[in-house]
Amino acid sequence: MQFHHHGYVSGDPRVHEAAGLGLDRAVDLPDELDVLIVGSGPAGMLLAAQLSQFPDVNARIIERREGRLVLGQADGIQPRSVETFQAFGFAERITAEAYNIGWMNFWAPDPQNPRNIVRTARTEDYALKISEFPHLIVNQARVLDYFAEAAAHGPGRIVPDYGVEFLGLTVHEEGEHPVEVRIRHVAGERAGEERIVRARYVAGCDGARSRVRDAIGRKHLGGVSAHAWGVMDVLVNTDFPDWRVKCAINSEVGNILHIPREGGYLSRMYIDLGEVAADDNHRVRQTPIEDIIRHADEILHPYSLDVRQVAWHSVYEVGHRVTDKFDDVDVDQGHDPRVFLTGDACHTHSAKAGQGMNVSMQDGFNLGWKLGHVLTGLAPTALLSTYSSERQPVAQQLIDFDREWSSLMARKPEEISDPTELATYYLGTAEFPSGFMTQYGPSIVVGDAAHQGLASGFPVGKRFKSAPVTLVADGNVVHLGHHARADGRWRVYAFADRDGSALEAWASWMASPGSPIARHTPAGADVDAVFDVKAIYQSGYDEVDVTTVPAVFRPETGPLGLRDWEKVFAAGPTVWNEVDVFQERGLSRDGVVVVVRPDQYVAAVLPLTATDELAAFFAQSLLPAR
Repeated sequence: MQFHHHGYVSGDPRVHEAAGLGLDRAVDLPDELDVLIVGSGPAGMLLAAQLSQFPDVNARIIERREGRLVLGQADGIQPRSVETFQAFGFAERITAEAYNIGWMNFWAPDPQNPRNIVRTARTEDYALKISEFPHLIVNQARVLDYFAEAAAHGPGRIVPDYGVEFLGLTVHEEGEHPVEVRIRHVAGERAGEERIVRARYVAGCDGARSRVRDAIGRKHLGGVSAHAWGVMDVLVNTDFPDWRVKCAINSEVGNILHIPREGGYLSRMYIDLGEVAADDNHRVRQTPIEDIIRHADEILHPYSLDVRQVAWHSVYEVGHRVTDKFDDVDVDQGHDPRVFLTGDACHTHSAKAGQGMNVSMQDGFNLGWKLGHVLTGLAPTALLSTYSSERQPVAQQLIDFDREWSSLMARKPEEISDPTELATYYLGTAEFPSGFMTQYGPSIVVGDAAHQGLASGFPVGKRFKSAPVTLVADGNVVHLGHHARADGRWRVYAFADRDGSALEAWASWMASPGSPIARHTPAGADVDAVFDVKAIYQSGYDEVDVTTVPAVFRPETGPLGLRDWEKVFAAGPTVWNEVDVFQERGLSRDGVVVVVRPDQYVAAVLPLTATDELAAFFAQSLLPAR
């Protein structure tokens, strides 16, 4: 963590200095604003936290509830989400209070006595096999708390406007704030008062029954399967030996997905309630909790549950839906979008794959920096069209994955020919549920893969996969990707050639009037305000003199003009780190430049000599500086 660069800080360094609109944030929701976020779920709160890093953007978030979420339904946190938490500064804290999934065990009918269940497999969880981040379980309410803190402590000082209900909107063809939004206060002294606010952009983060989606005429396409599940968060005493291990349990009378929760006592159980009759008309959703507990007890035989408290429960029928488009503009309309849909407002599915909250947060991350860049004049409005084109395919992949996983989970014993099939599928598809399979196609913010061979471990369009390096200034081993924060900046990683001569020439160009830094950094801003440029040398850290590296890697910024000592790294092995990032990520020893977007996805891979290509890439992604 870096701080003091604007002067000595004696308080909590996670509380950023207020700036822009955050200096005197209006208490009441203004009549005109840049971005109105509707709904304070995972996508909405992450979006607010990201936009708080753009303090000159007037962004507000409204929520019908009168206060913070107390009991969240989602709880699975995949490794990509923990990586995102790292960027927002709270991964370590939320990990400390979460349940860490280390194993997943599988149970099936005992061949000798099929009425009983027996453990058939123990599998280590996939998370730490493919990432340095864990697979966690923690209440959604706590995730929202941390994002709310990041939003409130960011320079923009964004806090939710609770007790405000979205009623509808109209998008006008003209005007500086063309989205006319009708809202109603539902709590406090102003309860019942309706009013109009006008926004440049609206983000619908208002869940599966999204009124924003309805207002722009988008359709939730898909259906509900004829299968129901009960779900309950319970505090119990039991003789089931794997109570504190994630388990998939298949028995003659049904199935359970059992997930221990944070705190050491709480667990969540998804209980198979079987096929739903065609004429049921959703009556299964009225199943009493006593019946759900009784059925769970039957499935666990010969073990039993003594339920002491039910913290929450529900019944749902598995549904899979994706909205036809994630913004308000059709392809042939000839203008850029003004209204966006995120999270459950544009994709819904079962909860058993542990994906909903995770994919929703990535929706918010994808959209947030793009809105920030457009509204601050850094990027063209065409950038906003890439939100739907990038996130809609991801949602469809999620639906396809969840449909298959749900079907496997709901099988009867006689339908299972290979008892290890579920465990094999769980591990074999690990990259997708972890959140690491997403790969965006070419666009104005994703280049082509013509030079991919120079950095095979950093696929263009996929998330930047971090690796350990040594910070030259102090000799400490750090993860290169963990150094990046969700501050809306591009990262440009310059991996040096063997003797550093090509890097020297590249750095000289980056400091020249024709470079992206000169072309796209606003007048009066710090030299690294848009581009966070870092160097990684092939040698040992003790062979690099940080005071003599090119100036672009040691900028002097902030009101005191302090030199940044944390942009120069070394790949050479030390007693603390035997990993060579060049070898680990397939990097060319002739040097390579890896460009990473503000949401941590690789945008381009180029040779150090391809300065014209780098300039051309940013010329399409960003606007000339004002």
